[in-house]
Amino acid sequence: MLGFIIRCIVSAFSLFLLVYSFATGHWGWGIVMIFVTALIILSFFRNQYMILALNQMRVGNHEKAHAYLNKISRPDLLPKKQHAYVLYLKAMLGTQELGFAKTEQMLRQAIQMGLRTKQDNAVARLHLSGICAQTGRRQEATTLLNEAKKMDENGILKDQISMMKGQLSSAVPSKNQMRMAQMTKGRQKMPRAKK
Repeated sequence: MLGFIIRCIVSAFSLFLLVYSFATGHWGWGIVMIFVTALIILSFFRNQYMILALNQMRVGNHEKAHAYLNKISRPDLLPKKQHAYVLYLKAMLGTQELGFAKTEQMLRQAIQMGLRTKQDNAVARLHLSGICAQTGRRQEATTLLNEAKKMDENGILKDQISMMKGQLSSAVPSKNQMRMAQMTKGRQKMPRAKK
């Protein structure tokens, strides 16, 4: 909240300098202040930690990306697309700590809110497909894989998708996976036969 207040004060002061520069005839400084004010106002719509986390993800430094994401205290106050990316990145980075159910919920919410690029949508669906396969929902996993294949226009995920399809065709779900799938779908268990 303190950062937001400081940003508001700086943007108001920058706007004042912009108007003052043009009013007094200092056109050069006025043009410079247009760019400065535009950058400050842009910071209201783009969270700096989000930008740093995405950059660290692209570099491959997952620990730093996770640290930057944890600095975003209220992602629900961000614009919708940025909130979707916070959920997407947290789900991708924290699968081990969050567990399958929470990761799946976050990825579905991110897809529903809308990820910008088709590549990010394809990665999210591929990850969801893996979760569905591990919880015994093979049909849903196959559907998600086909969606991911359609969205992967550049063919970056081609190897991962073919490998996942191979695993799905050869894997037979165990009774424990089927039971888990039923529980996550909200189905009632069959009553035990009385002896």
